[in-house]
Amino acid sequence: MNKTLRLLAVPTLALGALALSGSPAMAADQSYQSTLGQINGSSASGTITVDVTGNQAHAVLKVSGLAATFMDAPYPHVQHIHGGAQGVCPAPSADKDGDQVVSTTEGAPGYGGIVTTLSTSGDTSPAAGLDLKVAGQGASYTVDRTFELNAETKAALEAGTAVVVVHGLDPATLSAAGQAAKSDLVPELPLAATSPALCGTLTAGQMKMPAGGADTGITQETGTDTGALALGGGLALAALAGGAYVVRRRSAGSAA
Repeated sequence: MNKTLRLLAVPTLALGALALSGSPAMAADQSYQSTLGQINGSSASGTITVDVTGNQAHAVLKVSGLAATFMDAPYPHVQHIHGGAQGVCPAPSADKDGDQVVSTTEGAPGYGGIVTTLSTSGDTSPAAGLDLKVAGQGASYTVDRTFELNAETKAALEAGTAVVVVHGLDPATLSAAGQAAKSDLVPELPLAATSPALCGTLTAGQMKMPAGGADTGITQETGTDTGALALGGGLALAALAGGAYVVRRRSAGSAA
């Protein structure tokens, strides 16, 4: 009888192990976020989060209030993670030519060059930085991308110098000199088309890992994870108890 009980207990213990292993997977290693502020008199707003897991990044950018149309079509707004500089958004004093517009190159000492293009699809490298076909369209949109994190972007995030910039202004909101000026990046376009409209520095949030007791090295599960683990353990114990009960009952019946 004892041998039979042991044999029946093995699959019930295995079932309990499966229930425990079904608890939620580890979350991102590190999360970064920013609330984007207006530049050059734009009336826009936005937020971004970047969750990093290993060499993968998941970025969610949400913007609204941007210039809506350009040449009778939805306005194509390019946006990037910049890095390698001071990690700050430019102040109005960054305007050096007096046209009352902080151009992309005038703002570069603060936020640096492109390290990742937050494109809507396809290439996320700096090479796609001015590709209007993968730009955000219109006044409000969301970019939700998972991409491989390159070394430059990873370094900027960890150093606190990664800055998100969304480009594209309404020409009508610029000074006369600004309206007449050509883009510093693409001379065939007006200055408004490539100048910054939103900017924000990405700052590290709390590590997205299960909380542990201080200096103990023991992970303390909380919230729904705890419930899942408890449920799994409870199912394992119930299954084990049920198996033992059946064996005992059958044994008792045999003895009778």
